[in-house]
Amino acid sequence: MRDKVAIVTGATDGIGRATAKALAARGARVTIVGRNPLKGNAAVAGIRADTGNDAVCFHQADLSSQSDVRRLARTIMTQDDRLDVLVNNAGGLFANRLVSVDGIEMTFALNHLAYFLLTNLVLDQLRATPGARIVNVASHAHVGTDLNFDDLQFSHRYNGWTAYKRSKLCNLLFTYELARKLGDEGPTVNALHPGFVRSHLGQGPADNSAFWRSIATLVFRFAAAITPEKGAETSIHLATSPDLAGVTGKYFTPGVSGKFRSPGRAATSSAVSRNPDNAKRLWEISEELTSR
Repeated sequence: MRDKVAIVTGATDGIGRATAKALAARGARVTIVGRNPLKGNAAVAGIRADTGNDAVCFHQADLSSQSDVRRLARTIMTQDDRLDVLVNNAGGLFANRLVSVDGIEMTFALNHLAYFLLTNLVLDQLRATPGARIVNVASHAHVGTDLNFDDLQFSHRYNGWTAYKRSKLCNLLFTYELARKLGDEGPTVNALHPGFVRSHLGQGPADNSAFWRSIATLVFRFAAAITPEKGAETSIHLATSPDLAGVTGKYFTPGVSGKFRSPGRAATSSAVSRNPDNAKRLWEISEELTSR
């Protein structure tokens, strides 16, 4: 990874930060993206100190805002002449229905449309970089759910957990459809389940009530959640492993066998996630919502 260029969204803490740190430790030039500049600058300072790599920087962006995504993409396209790795990691879980500045339900805007829009905006840079990779952080939470194309944005009967599950299903449908569109020309695009990670998901004070935040904190603390460093292993594997050169359109999960844990293995996602008609329909709707 020495001197390769990597972008990691949602990288001010959690598995995003752990992923960015691992890429920096391998010599990559890493840009971390997040909403909070204080957390972002602290993350940069920490990663630089831990890795000895000063080629780490922060860009502030609220990825639920399409204007911020477009501004970020312009910066990415001008700051380097290559883009080797894009890790779409940022996401949220919201107890109550919120809408973005663009008037789109927040979970759908942040967890899916941000992946879709940012990736498409920097796709030319990725195509111009030999061996470039797109890594989409999805989740096993997609299993057991389907999309309601008549109400993708939960205008009726909003449920925060269901909205999250469906957004992770969208990540997979997007991954598979993008892989079909790119074919063998590259870049490669794969998705992953990081495991049940001890994170700050659902604990943002600006996004959720104190009661919801306390419940989320207890769940992650006491439900045998793994560390962010462990949760980042599959993202790192997809971004760096020579064995995965040319591998695209796949879903990976942590490989666990007895006491041993491998960084990732190819798995089969739900049948719904592999429906090409649903993927095409979601792509078309996403284009309309992002004016692509």
